[in-house]
Amino acid sequence: MSVEPIGLVAILVGLVCLQFGYLSTVQVLIVATAMGAAAALFVGGANIQPAHLLLGFATAGAFWRSREREASLRALSFPRPGFWLLCLVAFGILSAFLMPRLMEGYMLIVPLGVTEHAPTGTTVPLGPVSSNLTQSIYLTGDLICFAAIAAIASSPAGFVAVANGIIACALVNILFALLDIGTYYTGTGWLLGFMRNAQYVLHVESEVGGLKRIAGGFSEASAFCQYTLGLLGFTGTLWVCARRPTLTGVAAWTLLVLLVLSTSSSGLAGTPPVLLLLYWTAAKRHGFHPSQPMVSAALLCTPLVVVALLIAAQFDPELTKPIRDYIDELIFNKATTDSGIERSFWNTNAIQNFYDSFGFGVGLGTVRTSSFPLALLSNVGVIGTAFYLLFAVTAFAQRRGIPGSYQSDVRLAARNGCFGLLIGQVISSAAVDQGLLFYVLAGLACAEPERSEVRVFRQPSRVPA
Repeated sequence: MSVEPIGLVAILVGLVCLQFGYLSTVQVLIVATAMGAAAALFVGGANIQPAHLLLGFATAGAFWRSREREASLRALSFPRPGFWLLCLVAFGILSAFLMPRLMEGYMLIVPLGVTEHAPTGTTVPLGPVSSNLTQSIYLTGDLICFAAIAAIASSPAGFVAVANGIIACALVNILFALLDIGTYYTGTGWLLGFMRNAQYVLHVESEVGGLKRIAGGFSEASAFCQYTLGLLGFTGTLWVCARRPTLTGVAAWTLLVLLVLSTSSSGLAGTPPVLLLLYWTAAKRHGFHPSQPMVSAALLCTPLVVVALLIAAQFDPELTKPIRDYIDELIFNKATTDSGIERSFWNTNAIQNFYDSFGFGVGLGTVRTSSFPLALLSNVGVIGTAFYLLFAVTAFAQRRGIPGSYQSDVRLAARNGCFGLLIGQVISSAAVDQGLLFYVLAGLACAEPERSEVRVFRQPSRVPA
């Protein structure tokens, strides 16, 4: 094991934050999830990111308190969402160590990690993969993160702290994106070397159509956009609900611009569904009432404006040619590019692995895909996918709290943030692990600080003699 300089900084920050209280530590943890290309520690061939390192400090600080320990155990009890996530993690770890060995050599796979075979860039015989271990560790970290956030956010102060941490995370993500663009065009990319030290293949110095592919704090534009779609869903919902509208509005609109200019097909294809989700949220939240003429007019006119712009584009194709060429290159012609052909091959092989394993999957972390649903089916099979669906339904389908309250609006924003991340991951995701931010948002979406226990001591009534 080796500790990187950024790892030493993370340890120091974690220790300092513990002196200020566990709420400070959890906020730093959330912000650190924006550093997706950084490695705090190297354990063999595994990269331990700063956020995973800080998760230990946040968990220790929170679980030191008996109230948070009890709340975390409740979050993992049947039939709460955490129970189904626990089942997924347990089944995933079991499959990671059993399936590649039980079916060794039975089929060909596109491995997610390193195998005993020389890397060929194509299929190899099924067998244990290094990512069986790393994905098991990451998924365990996701479970701990969910339980910790659900417990911390079960108190009013913790709920506000987690929500503020996600807003701060959105601002830091914007800052990293602007630094990425600025250092690229000034030839000073080395300044971000401290947070781009992970042992991944980094795609941070490329262009499309003369535009810099925005990677921010991540290893590539696709990962940046997946992450940003979730933050757009969260901040955009808070802006729609008029919660700190100046701050959340500026953050949401800036994230939207970065997604459009990112040159990532994941970002460009994922943005319209997220915007549609935000529009639906605004329509349900505000409705069409004579008492709110401006809001009602905006909701009514938005679809008409979009249709009018599309019609106008047909009348002057030369004016919109650069935009159409940009969209064609990133989305409609994506399947003909080397990257598109490679990703299609991953998905096709993953589907075949699912069928060849009789629906059981070939083990967590074994197969590389380019879509989250296919990652679930090919790696953990029907059983693991069923556990995940039960987790998602119990976490996001249940309405909690009084509609229109602060807690209800933040939970709605957290759910929309999770949906934003899911949209990006359905388009392009290599593994079952969805990242810590997803489970931070999921934990916040499930938290109910309104139900925090209040002990009322009553004196026993005296019976007259």
